[in-house]
Amino acid sequence: MKICTDAVLFGAMAPVNQGDHVLDIGTGTGVLALMAAQLGAAKVTAVELTQEAYQEADINFNNSPWAKRLEAVHQDIQSFALTADRQYDLIISNPPFFENHLKTVDTLRNTARHTDQLPFIDLISIAGQLLSLQGSFYLLIPAHTVAKFSAQALTAGFYLVQQTDFRGYAHNEAKVSALTFSRTADLFTTKLLTIYEFHNIYSPDSKAYLANFLLRFAKDRPVQSS
Repeated sequence: MKICTDAVLFGAMAPVNQGDHVLDIGTGTGVLALMAAQLGAAKVTAVELTQEAYQEADINFNNSPWAKRLEAVHQDIQSFALTADRQYDLIISNPPFFENHLKTVDTLRNTARHTDQLPFIDLISIAGQLLSLQGSFYLLIPAHTVAKFSAQALTAGFYLVQQTDFRGYAHNEAKVSALTFSRTADLFTTKLLTIYEFHNIYSPDSKAYLANFLLRFAKDRPVQSS
């Protein structure tokens, strides 16, 4: 699966605190885990089901400046949860989200996009087991599934505290939403992020989030003295 702008924005906006222990469920090539490390996580454990994606993530981690803080695990998250010996300050996931949709002949693409291997209810249950009492559960899902997912999460004791809806252009409806859940009920906040002003021209808000992560915006970053 190619890395998309939605996923990079999602990673750039992740609520990572300095020193956090982070779990990335379904890391793919590891981009979200790498971004969490760049944002200051002390340790990121990235779990990936498929052998091919796990190998790519492991290579990417070892070639990054944060190799000592990144760990790739080749395992399904259900099995990982059975033997996990700690809880995490932040759990992030860009999970498979298609339910009852037609599939392609590409089995790897199907695994990445369809919920067969990781139904929403399983993801919520695993988060309930592995998230610390004060931790945050952060994920990216299609906008039309937010109500269903939030209701299931609430039943498991997770409160939706922040929602950011992503739309491509100002005239578009939101297609995906970044959600932050907490075990503690808090003031709910919501915002709408428009990704592009014009074709291939990012909005100022998008640029602000992506400036530290995409080389195309490197020239726009302020120069820091050593």
